[in-house]
Amino acid sequence: MNKLKALRLEKGYTQIKMQMLTGIDQSDYSKIESGKRYYTFEQCRKIALALDTSMDYLADLTDEKKPYPRKPQQ
Repeated sequence: MNKLKALRLEKGYTQIKMQMLTGIDQSDYSKIESGKRYYTFEQCRKIALALDTSMDYLADLTDEKKPYPRKPQQ
């Protein structure tokens, strides 16, 4: 199981929930999760925010799930 799917299931989210949180169509999200499609920078950013992790974790550049400190939302 890949990190993206594992993290989604850990949060208790369905692919439909991810669609609602990210705006990424469920069929596209399913392809991203199964490795049949790559995500764009912006899609990766939205997924990282929805799953409360870092883009580096999703890109398999780190094993640390915890996101970096974020700037306050304005």
